[in-house]
Amino acid sequence: MPRYVEPKSELVFRNAKTGPKPYLLSDGQGLSLRIRPSGAKTWLLRYRRPGTGKENFLSLGPYPDVSLIEARRRAAAARDLVREGTDPVEQRRADVSARKRAADGAFHLVAKAWLEFKRKEWADETYRKAEFVLREYLTPALRNKSISTLSTAQVKPILETIAAKAPNLASKARQYVGGIVSYAIHNDLREDGLPLALRGVLPRHKKGHIPAITKPADIGPLVKAINAYSSPITRAALKLAMLTGLRPGVIASAPRSEIDLDAAEWHIPGERMKMQHDHIVPLPRQALLVLNELKTITGDSAYVFPSPARQKTPHLHRDALSKALRDMGFQGKHATHGFRGMLRTVGRERLGIDIDVLEAQLAHAKRGDVQKAYDRTTFDDDRRRVMQEWADYVDNCVGGKK
Repeated sequence: MPRYVEPKSELVFRNAKTGPKPYLLSDGQGLSLRIRPSGAKTWLLRYRRPGTGKENFLSLGPYPDVSLIEARRRAAAARDLVREGTDPVEQRRADVSARKRAADGAFHLVAKAWLEFKRKEWADETYRKAEFVLREYLTPALRNKSISTLSTAQVKPILETIAAKAPNLASKARQYVGGIVSYAIHNDLREDGLPLALRGVLPRHKKGHIPAITKPADIGPLVKAINAYSSPITRAALKLAMLTGLRPGVIASAPRSEIDLDAAEWHIPGERMKMQHDHIVPLPRQALLVLNELKTITGDSAYVFPSPARQKTPHLHRDALSKALRDMGFQGKHATHGFRGMLRTVGRERLGIDIDVLEAQLAHAKRGDVQKAYDRTTFDDDRRRVMQEWADYVDNCVGGKK
C-alpha cells in the first residue's frame, strides 16, 4: 500500500523553498506540488492509468493561481474519473478538442478554411465554381451547423433542392461537402471515421451535351450576332473564345501580361489552367486585330477584358459571356463553352485537323497513365498553322463560303 501522507496547510506550500533540482512536496492521495529551481510551482496528480496500471501524472495548474483547495478539488474529480475507468489526461484532450470544435467547427468557418486550403492546388475556374456553390447554396443552408455533428440527414434535403434546379451543381455540391467533412476530420474538428454517406442520395440524371453550333451554315449567323453585340469588351471576349477555343473562365480573367502581341502568342501559366499545365496559345491575325482594337478602348488596364463598373470582379465575369449569348437568342443552342465543341467538331470534320493537334489546342488531359507520363507533345507549329486556318474558315462562313 502507498505510504500515508498527512495533508499540509496552505502555508507549507506557500513557503516551500527552491532547491538545485526540481522536487515534489506531497499533500497526500497522489497530489503534490512540483517546485523547480526557477521558483515555478505546479500541482501534479500521480495516478495509475485505467487498463494498463501504468503510472502517469496529470497537471492541475500553477500555484498560487490554483489554490490548495482548488487543487484538491481538481484531484478529487480526476480520481473519480480513474475509478470510473477514464484516463483524466485523455479526458482533458477530449475536452480541448470539443472546445475547439465548438469554437471553430461551424460549417461556414470550416468551408472557408477548406476553400483556402484547396486554392493552392486548384485552377482559378475550379475555385470559382466551388466558391459559387458554397456561397449560393451550401453556406446559407448550413452556416452555423456544427461540422462535428453534421449528418447525412441534414445534408440530403439541401442536395435534393439543388438537384431540382441544377443537377450538375448538385453533384459538385455533394463532392464539396464530402471534401469539407474530410478536411474537418484531418484538422480534429470531427471524430475520425465519421464521413457522411452521401453516395446515392441524388437521383441519376443524364448529362446533356453543352450546346454548341457545329453546322457550318449556322456559324455565320452566330458570328454576325456577336459582331453586332453592343458591349465592345464582351464582344471581343466572345471572339477570342471562338478563335482560340479556350475555356470561358480563362478568357474572361486574362491578365494583359500573358499576351505577347509581337510573338502572336498567349502564355497561360499552369495555375490558371484546369490541367495545371502551362499552355501556349497561337493567335491568328484575326485575334491580334481584336486585341489591338480592344486596347484602344481599355488602355493600359491590368486585364485584357476589364470589368464594367457595376461588376465586383476586377475583370469581366465569365457569366457576362453566357448572358450575352442568351440575349442574342442562342440559349439552348450555343453556350460560351460551346466554342470548344465547335472548334473540335468543325475543325476535324471540315478542315481535317489532326485530332491530337486539336486536343493539344484545347488543353485536354492525356488519356492513360503512360500517355500522361511520357507524351508531352504540344504541336506548337502545327497549332499555329491550323488556328489560322480555323480563323480564316470562320471568316468565310460569315461571307457565305464554307
